[in-house]
Amino acid sequence: MRGKGFLVIISITTLLFGGCKSLLSDANHLNAFTIEQDKELGDQVAGEIASKPSEYPILPEKGNEKIYGYIRGLTNSIIQGGSVKYSSQFNWETHIIKDDKTLNAFCTPGGKIYVYTGLIKFLDSEDELMGVLGHEIAHADCRHSTAQLTKQYGIAFLADALLGNKAALNQIAKTLVGGVAGLSFSRVNESEADSKSVQYLCSTSMNAAGAAGFFKKMEGQKQPPTWLSTHPNPTNRIANIEKKAQELNCSGSQTNIATYTKMKALL
Repeated sequence: MRGKGFLVIISITTLLFGGCKSLLSDANHLNAFTIEQDKELGDQVAGEIASKPSEYPILPEKGNEKIYGYIRGLTNSIIQGGSVKYSSQFNWETHIIKDDKTLNAFCTPGGKIYVYTGLIKFLDSEDELMGVLGHEIAHADCRHSTAQLTKQYGIAFLADALLGNKAALNQIAKTLVGGVAGLSFSRVNESEADSKSVQYLCSTSMNAAGAAGFFKKMEGQKQPPTWLSTHPNPTNRIANIEKKAQELNCSGSQTNIATYTKMKALL
């Protein structure tokens, strides 16, 4: 008798290959996960992060209401701007990690956003931070993590995990915690997230090429973060981001440097 695992493999195979020419034409987007499973995996990753306060010291909400309100206002303006596909389906949250040495941000499947104080302090303006946040939101919105997991683990393993094997799903969550951090995105994914960041900001009053400011600053660093070595060349990314903003005829120009300087001083 064929078990549930066999049936799930059949259903996943149908999802991936049954009449989906667009998926077949782009291996970067083959995805065995449903939207609900993206959300469930994001919740598990968030739980793993919360269980490791020494590694991921989340800035307490109490006493930091003003900076949290400010950062969440920026993320919400992106998510509610009209260009984020899963703006209403994902359970979007924003958390700040108190680590002044780390220049990074990431977003789990399902929309759990984490930004390091080191990145906030490193940047000079609101549009730069929104550009980076837009890039990370795009990884979740384009479902890059779960597409990568589909490629990395294969259908048989995922069939077991998606059937409710908590040990298997927990293994996946631990992998993501190591790098929404242990899972590196392809250069195609990174380029797509750059373009989406521009698209998201284009619907706001901000400079839509804000992410380019981050890469310009990174070019001046003697020792850029190690994760940047797996990404496309920063110089090329700057040019592509600025070109995308021109192609979309983005008219926003605000950078809000004064406000940003005042807010990051709260950290």
